[in-house]
Amino acid sequence: MSIIQEKTVGAKLLAECLKEQGVTVVFGIVGIPVVEFIGFRNEQSASYAAGAWGFLTGRPGVCLTVSGPGVIHGLAGLGNAQVNCWPMVLISGSSDTTQEDMGGFQELRQVEACRQYTKYAARPGSIEQIPFVVEKAFRTATYGRPGPCYIDLPGDYIQGATSRKVSIHRQVPEAPKYQADPRDVEVAVQVLRTAKNPLIIVGKGAAYARSEKEINHLIDSTGLPFLPTPMGKGVVSDTHPLCVAAARSKALAKADAIVLLGARLNWILHFGMSPRIHKDCKIIQVDICPEEIRNNRETLPLVGDISLVVSQLAEGLKGYQYSQQSPYLKELKAKIHANTESNEKRYKDDSIPMSYHRVFSEIKQRLPEDVVIVSEGANTMDIARTVFDMYSPRLRLDAGTFATMGVGMGFSVAAQMFHTNRKVVAIVGDSAFGFSAMELETAARAKLPLVIIVVNNNGIYHGLDHGEFNKTPIESLPPTALLPETRYDMIADAVGGKGYFVRTPEELGSAVQQALNETEKLSVVNVMIKPGGKKKLEFGWMSNPEPKL
Repeated sequence: MSIIQEKTVGAKLLAECLKEQGVTVVFGIVGIPVVEFIGFRNEQSASYAAGAWGFLTGRPGVCLTVSGPGVIHGLAGLGNAQVNCWPMVLISGSSDTTQEDMGGFQELRQVEACRQYTKYAARPGSIEQIPFVVEKAFRTATYGRPGPCYIDLPGDYIQGATSRKVSIHRQVPEAPKYQADPRDVEVAVQVLRTAKNPLIIVGKGAAYARSEKEINHLIDSTGLPFLPTPMGKGVVSDTHPLCVAAARSKALAKADAIVLLGARLNWILHFGMSPRIHKDCKIIQVDICPEEIRNNRETLPLVGDISLVVSQLAEGLKGYQYSQQSPYLKELKAKIHANTESNEKRYKDDSIPMSYHRVFSEIKQRLPEDVVIVSEGANTMDIARTVFDMYSPRLRLDAGTFATMGVGMGFSVAAQMFHTNRKVVAIVGDSAFGFSAMELETAARAKLPLVIIVVNNNGIYHGLDHGEFNKTPIESLPPTALLPETRYDMIADAVGGKGYFVRTPEELGSAVQQALNETEKLSVVNVMIKPGGKKKLEFGWMSNPEPKL
């Protein structure tokens, strides 16, 4: 703990506190001294970047916004970080305390507005209390289940000064880790030893917890099959022989025992309910948050740090080996083989405009193994998840549990700032890209050599081709239709990057390779695919689960 004795302005005090907490990058609209500042065009994207930074680093990402509307825009990132359980701290200026309730410039009850989306939201009681609030926000964001926090700083605190001695709190240490109750571990081990159709589900909580070493050991030593959630991909390589992602539905429906590692029984896992997951399936739930246990259905709880709990399970299962000739595993491998063959045919489809699978096949052939993939969109993200293999953890960022559209550019900037020696490739739908396209200027200004591939079907889920669009009266256009062949690639040219407009596999392959070889400029590859037409929209997540009894 350091002590500042001379007269100190609030803004400088805040900067000193952030520096002490190890903050090296701040995302936002306006800057403060000491730290590297990445100025965005919109607070939404900046707040998304801060959340992604928290996931990638394990330390809170920091977003700085102006008051009022800036805070409202930043709420998007708070909500996204809250649902995804990522550590983040939003810091915003506010009206002077002497102007409260007087209709001050951009006045808003900001602490109240942010409280429902955060673990902790506060305004320091004085300039001297800024270090206390900063330390508590960083500690709260990382301890227990990670999440976002908010710090409110009135204008008279930022510009005002204190002559009193002020203590700067030291950097928040790593969160305490604890094991699960040994009695619960014994029950879970017995369930797995007697299960005929066991399955491990690896969630993004396992990726955040850096549990890859322990989980790989558990799977390799026991022979248990595993299924990664979208952002849990890479904790164990997707090419591991026990990965059953290509038979996801069958693996879930047939399992009689599931180990849930850092994943929740929410909409992504069908609320754990029948028929997607059998009603008699025993679920061993490993989670850091006791309140999450038994949400939506009865489970066997193992509350604790994932790495430590997985090590407990591995120790209890020492000597156990799941039969690789089991009917369950044979059935899953047969399904994987059938689905793989089906996809191989789609990859070879030579029709123009191209299909999603043909586009992804051309991209996949050229990506390095250590690429960082950012994925968002509707069909773009869903199909890409099944095509692109991840070999290492935390190299895939997508719309996440909150299914947030518009995160792509913010995530890409954060990922490239963190992974300075890796290539970051964003594969996004045209609708999703439109949410934050002007952040290309942010990336260009920061000299980030991002590769943005816009999979353009002229619409949201489904679009129309030129002919169908032009002959349809405006009042009859589907709400999903966007202007055909919008030249998103030209935005890259406008900010000093390089844009590519492609229609064929050959053009796409060439453009992607050139973009990957670029080391200084960002690239946007705008690839036209089959629009889809006036199809009825149907979504698996819209089906209602069985009611809880």
